[in-house]
Amino acid sequence: MASRSNGVVFEDFFPTMVERLGTEGFMKELSNGFSLLMDGEKGVITFESLKRNSALLGLQGMSDEDLRCMLREGDLDGDGCLNEMEFSTLMFRLSPELMQNSKELLEEALTF
Repeated sequence: MASRSNGVVFEDFFPTMVERLGTEGFMKELSNGFSLLMDGEKGVITFESLKRNSALLGLQGMSDEDLRCMLREGDLDGDGCLNEMEFSTLMFRLSPELMQNSKELLEEALTF
């Protein structure tokens, strides 16, 4: 399912990834995505690390305000950064199809 935000089209590939990789493989890919975006010294995604690494995800045209908005959306503890749990939670929330099946996926993930 494609959605449009600020002129950018986002395609939700997460359901297909879960289908192909399984729950454990998908969670590993989320972890890899977090590692790609995080500040290596701080161990969290900061505004600076997101700005520096967002081009790797094809998001090079996003404004500073868009990037700050992304951080605020996922920052559950108010520290201005995203830890891995906040990042994973945000990714699930941004995928409507995964949210529909999140209970099932969570139960499966917890059995590993």
